[in-house]
Amino acid sequence: MSPESPRPLAVLVAVRLPEMDADAAEASLAELARLVTTLGYEVAARVLQSRGSLSPAAVLGEGKLKELARLTGGSGNTRPIIPGARRSAADDDAEDEFEPEEDDYEEEEEDGDEDGASPREIALVAVDHDISPSQLRNLERATGVTVLDRTGVIIEIFHRHAKSREARLQVEIARLNYEAPRLRESPKSKERQAGRGAGEAALELDRRKIRDRIAELRRELAAVVREQDVRRQHRRGARRVALVGYTNAGKSSLMRALTSSEVYVEDKLFATLDTTVRALSPEAKPRVLVSDTVGFIKKLPHDLVASFKSTLDEALEASLLLHVVDASDPGFREQLEVTRDVLREIGAEGVPHRLVMNKVDQLSAEAIAALQQELPDAWYISAKNPEDVKEVRARIIGFFESRYAEAELSVPYAQQRLVSEMHEQGRVVSERYEEDGVKVRLRSDPEVLDSFRAKLARLSATDTLG
Repeated sequence: MSPESPRPLAVLVAVRLPEMDADAAEASLAELARLVTTLGYEVAARVLQSRGSLSPAAVLGEGKLKELARLTGGSGNTRPIIPGARRSAADDDAEDEFEPEEDDYEEEEEDGDEDGASPREIALVAVDHDISPSQLRNLERATGVTVLDRTGVIIEIFHRHAKSREARLQVEIARLNYEAPRLRESPKSKERQAGRGAGEAALELDRRKIRDRIAELRRELAAVVREQDVRRQHRRGARRVALVGYTNAGKSSLMRALTSSEVYVEDKLFATLDTTVRALSPEAKPRVLVSDTVGFIKKLPHDLVASFKSTLDEALEASLLLHVVDASDPGFREQLEVTRDVLREIGAEGVPHRLVMNKVDQLSAEAIAALQQELPDAWYISAKNPEDVKEVRARIIGFFESRYAEAELSVPYAQQRLVSEMHEQGRVVSERYEEDGVKVRLRSDPEVLDSFRAKLARLSATDTLG
């Protein structure tokens, strides 16, 4: 699509359930609007309704469904239009399961095109809930356009943004798992069939093909994960920091600032899906690696969490997690809980972490002071401020150095390469040259000190035997 081409239009649909307050409902719908925009649509209208539950037939009550159909140009009828086909009693029951609606929301439709141009047609209905295949099918019949629920929107974004082979495989598995129960029989094929048996057999064949394809993708993904594990093994001794947090919290911007790298940054949800690993810059001694991970979101589909487990292992295997939060977002507290829930789901809640309140440049001094009182242990920064980034770097290095132990090691002159390794893997406090070798006072992780002690003991034993 060229930059001048208008975006296709979308309508948002949501039901405010009794357990949701008005602010939470509005925040959820605003997030759906951002998701739909990220997908490439322009939000033209919102259809909202308060109900005790989602209508089992088509999410909305009968009156609101007809309002939605007027926007999309649909019939408002959930009956399948199949010439000559008989309508089942089950279909009649579904059509009659509408409940009276309570209209405490007003429709918010955007203006049409200027200069008297005919209005563009609606191309998508996005529903701010996870809905059943039958509800989705009925909505599509009533509106005459494509319908995606919240999970479908997120999966489609992931599908478009995945770049690496691993991410593409992960997303494709999640997408097929989502689509399998939503497969439907083609109305045209029904017209040609005398009975239902042939159509059902074809549907089952399609589902079997999807199951076989998922199995094939999982085998491919397992091979890629093994390759990634080899790379992780090479980095295992390194100090590793993983940036985690809600999507669009500013993780990639902070990653770019900390590592002086050209990491992709865009003001969109899920702009980053592939894990990126870079060294802290200016480079620390010993080296510190920083990884950026996929962002989280409310109601992140379970299949996507499961599919991206290998990617999220970066968080699980890190020495330190920086939990990045958009402090300027009014809903950051809920976003904070969403990230904590996902970290618990992957078993990373025990990894040491620090809370980083980002984008404070968008807050007033009073708002920052109030947050500091509420969250006194958090780091308050703007990833755009070089001084703040410098402070974050110092605190990362300070975290690792706080765990250091100190030891004096005697290195024979014939093994000077070990002194170079010590400079790479810790902080050399002093070097003293004596008759039998170099006395090195080294500060580093206890495991590193033990490793050097073991190497020196083996060398000493070899020299004794020789």
